[in-house]
Parts: sequence; structure tokens; C-alpha cells
Amino acid sequence: MRPRPGGRFGPAQLRLALAAPRPAAGLTSEWRLVDGLRTHTRRSTGPQTGAPPVVLVHGLAVSHRYLTPLAVALAATHPVYVPDLPGFGLTEHPVAAYDVHRHAAHLAAWLAAYRLPPVCLLGHSFGAEVAASVAANHPDAVRALVLAGPTSDPVARSRRAQFGRWLLDTLGEAPLQAPVLGRDILNARPWRVLATLSHSVHNAIEADLVRITAPTLVVAGERDPVVPARWRAQTARLVPNADLVVVPGAPHNVVATAPTAVADAIRHLLAPYPALLDR
Repeated sequence: MRPRPGGRFGPAQLRLALAAPRPAAGLTSEWRLVDGLRTHTRRSTGPQTGAPPVVLVHGLAVSHRYLTPLAVALAATHPVYVPDLPGFGLTEHPVAAYDVHRHAAHLAAWLAAYRLPPVCLLGHSFGAEVAASVAANHPDAVRALVLAGPTSDPVARSRRAQFGRWLLDTLGEAPLQAPVLGRDILNARPWRVLATLSHSVHNAIEADLVRITAPTLVVAGERDPVVPARWRAQTARLVPNADLVVVPGAPHNVVATAPTAVADAIRHLLAPYPALLDR
């Protein structure tokens, strides 16, 4: 399939992103105790269609907020869940910043707490590292996997290099994402963001990619300097059963600025599995 071009993040998307915990656009907030932490989830409230649930996992420094446009785009056809990882968004803060595998263990416990059937798991940026770990270590929980803008490129696996690429990416991002990022950093605290970045650049995602058995989609923006063409292609090659979709004109936050294109790609990924609709 050829994806639609990159979209935008305007005032309506900003209001939606900052709405929680108030209900908005068919999304509501709830908290559950998961591994001793009060964990916040933004979820869709539409009719249960029987389609496989889609779980969206946010990236570094951010939260459910920037993923809400994608959640709304998917909610017409799928139940959607957007948990905040420990220490981010509206989830309780653990004392220390979790590394990738501890975040993955918490997410696996979250899936068990919700008693969901095998899900389509999407992780964006740092969240792709977490999602890859879950898919590799808990294959029965993941029906399909989407790695959107996966970090981190081995040739830029340092805090300085990743920060430099992120600064370059900001030149192509929608400006109204800035208030969302500011709120998220305030919630998480800068020290946790920096500590999590350190964990990210010390995580060799390749070791998880080669063990993934679920059908996988690698999604990236055409103009994403954090995930350049060579690295996104390498990611797709490392996963045994993966396809690559590049969204024209989109930057790193492709899930926020091109939610319709990403939602279309997810539906296309899930289309060969109609038996899931009868669960």
C-alpha cells in the first residue's frame, strides 16, 4: 500500500492531547494498580467490534498525549488503549528511571492486568524499543507489532548524537506539539528524561528484533532525521517477518502528525487476520 502524505497537528489536536483526564472525542482515562504502580491509561469507549485491540506505547519524554490523534483515528474500527509508562504522563513515578526491559516487564504486566487477547502493539521511538522487548519475550501477547520511528540507530547511539538528531527534527515538526512536550517533561521531570535517554542508548534493540515472531510493520516519516532511511531499512530486515512503510513528508513524530496514514497502515497489517474479528 502507498501511505497518504504526512498531515498536521493543529489546535484541535492540541486540545485533544491536553484533555486527560477529562473525556474527549470518545477517549476516557482510568487507573489500575500494575506491579505496585498506579498506572494511567487513555482508552477508547466506542462499541466493542470484536476487532483486535491496539495498544499504543509512547516515546521518550512524552506520554499518551501526543498519541491521542492516532487513538481517535483507530477507534472507529478497533478498541484502543494508550498506557502511560512508569514515571510519565499521569502514571505514578517510581523512585528510579526504568530501563527498556523494566518498562517492557511493566507493560507485559499491564497487558495481563487488562486480560486482553493478543494485541496489535505499536511503539513509537523509545516506545518501539519497549514494544520490541515485549514482542520478543512475550510472543503470545502480541498478535502484530508496529515499530514507528524505532530508536536508536547504532551509528548515533549516544546521548549527544540522539539529542542532536532530535534538535534537527524539531525544524520539521508541527509547532503546536511544543505545549504537549512541555507538559510531558514537567510531569516526568527532566532528570527522568535524561536517565531514560541513557538507558535507551545502552539498549541494543537488534537483540530483540531478531527474536520477534509476530507480523511486523516498520513505519517512519520520510523526513525523520532520528530514524534515517538506512536504519529503518535495517530494522525491517532484522525482524523475520516485517514490512516497511514510509509516510511522505512526515518527520519523526509521524504518529502525531500523520495519524490517518499510520492508522491505514495498521488496518492493512491486520487485514489478513479476519479470524481475530470472531474472538
